[in-house]
Amino acid sequence: MSLTKAARPTEAPTVGAEGAAQPELRGTPRRRRGWRRKAAPYLFLILPLALLLVFTYWPVLNMFYYSVTDWDGLDKTKNFVGLDNYTETFTEPDNLRVFLVSLYYFVAALAQMAIALYFAVLLSFRVRFKNLWKGILFFPYLINGVAIGMIFLNFLKPDGGLDTVLSLLGFDSLIRQWTGDPAIINITLASVAVWRYMGLNFVMFLGAIQSIPRETFEAAALDGANRWHEVRYIILPSIRPIVGLQFILAISGALAVFEVPYIMTGGGNGSETFVIRTIWTAFQRNMVGLASAMAVIMLLIVLIMTWIQRAVMPERKVDLA
Repeated sequence: MSLTKAARPTEAPTVGAEGAAQPELRGTPRRRRGWRRKAAPYLFLILPLALLLVFTYWPVLNMFYYSVTDWDGLDKTKNFVGLDNYTETFTEPDNLRVFLVSLYYFVAALAQMAIALYFAVLLSFRVRFKNLWKGILFFPYLINGVAIGMIFLNFLKPDGGLDTVLSLLGFDSLIRQWTGDPAIINITLASVAVWRYMGLNFVMFLGAIQSIPRETFEAAALDGANRWHEVRYIILPSIRPIVGLQFILAISGALAVFEVPYIMTGGGNGSETFVIRTIWTAFQRNMVGLASAMAVIMLLIVLIMTWIQRAVMPERKVDLA
């Protein structure tokens, strides 16, 4: 008995030591779980960031480098020419002319936004066959650009579909060389672009409108608001960020038009766009340095217009209460 009693005091510290060690053992995996939880988002971002750096930012840096050289795309030697390529871009008349062509598409893009917003607002209310109209409006955007070019080539050719319709309606005086007259060719091609891309604008506007809580419209109806009041004081303020995004896309799209004019006219009859001109400079004239300078200018224009748009229309929280 004496030995047992004597042994108990000596065992107590051992038990106490194990008890003291338990919080440390439990804390280690907890800290690991916390570290893993914090690191998980960054681990998921590694691959997308690596792809972004390799396939986006690195080519952009190379483009800046090529723009100050006289590289022809094949020669291993790249001579530094400073800002000569940028000077040539802004002094050669044919290069300046493509900027004017882009204005047609920019105006057309604004009209496209207005038409898309009109249909989005209209179909956000109670309309019969709503889903059918949505499909009809969005369908042209699903068609391949090459197919659209071929369709409208036949539709707009002399004695084609449009001329036949105009003749049947008695408007023979309106018949033109739709893709052969330099005075109207860019209007024709910009109209085709509106027909194709309006569906994308429509879907984005419609999604933004449908994200507005229905209770807001119900409360407005109880207060006596009509449809115009709903559009003016609820819909337009709520979709303001989407309108800003569409404006930026309109600018970049106007400068980056390629498929429709290239397929329908090949850039002829004064329909050459900025991208067609850039590709022609790079691969027909073998002046990759000059083409890179043109691409850099297009990028800077988009960035400047984006900055202006964000300064004029800053993002702010919309309070509909």
